[in-house]
Amino acid sequence: MNKINKLFSENKERKLLSLYFCAGCPTLEGTADVILTMQKRGIDMIEVGIPFSDPLADGPVIQSAGTVALKNGMTLKHLFAQLKSIKDQVQIPLVMMGYLNVIMHYGIEKFCQSCVECGVSGMIIPDLPFADYMDVVKPIADKYGLRVIMMITPETSEERIRFIDDHTDGFIYMVSSASITGAQQSFDDAKQEYFRRINAMNLKNPRMIGFGISNKQTLESAQANAAGAIIGSKFVTLLNLYKDADKAMDELYAALEK
Repeated sequence: MNKINKLFSENKERKLLSLYFCAGCPTLEGTADVILTMQKRGIDMIEVGIPFSDPLADGPVIQSAGTVALKNGMTLKHLFAQLKSIKDQVQIPLVMMGYLNVIMHYGIEKFCQSCVECGVSGMIIPDLPFADYMDVVKPIADKYGLRVIMMITPETSEERIRFIDDHTDGFIYMVSSASITGAQQSFDDAKQEYFRRINAMNLKNPRMIGFGISNKQTLESAQANAAGAIIGSKFVTLLNLYKDADKAMDELYAALEK
């Protein structure tokens, strides 16, 4: 069974926490340490960011991390080698998050093959058009037993959400706003209403809420309306600040109590 499906099927009563980091930032060779530290500290699932020079959905924190990672010399080939070296130590699902350009350049089939060889369970490609997902990416990902996670925003129509729910397997990434990533202090009434509206649709796939989660209010609001929360910018900021995954985890957990 795919690790993503296993995670959700075995934790229906418990709220999950997933973290994002950008591979190659703050250091080129820190990938393994960051992943193993997150796992040791109780994180349920990890999004491994593939750095890209022009990331559309990302705010300044993650854009800057990507720039640092590219300057440090991070490539997809190098990242896969790093993941392969810790494959036997990683029990939790790893999800690759990267833009279509980088993945197409590497080759979709080769990318899926490398994911399997490295113990990766799925991928998120924010700029992947749904038609291309259905026609090109899904058949190859299915062949390798990988999950392609699609994103929805407050602007996504109910018809499109149902279509995504029918044609994906794993979880649906609920973006808390239609804007770029970045930490927020609270979720306003409009966002809360969006969370409730999606909740009421009784989708077959579990949902994770991301973009803007950085403290107790945003975490609890996300967890109350989905299977769990995804934190990116807040953790990336802390990792950059302390250059130490354990210390960054300490500070993250402290921030989520406030």
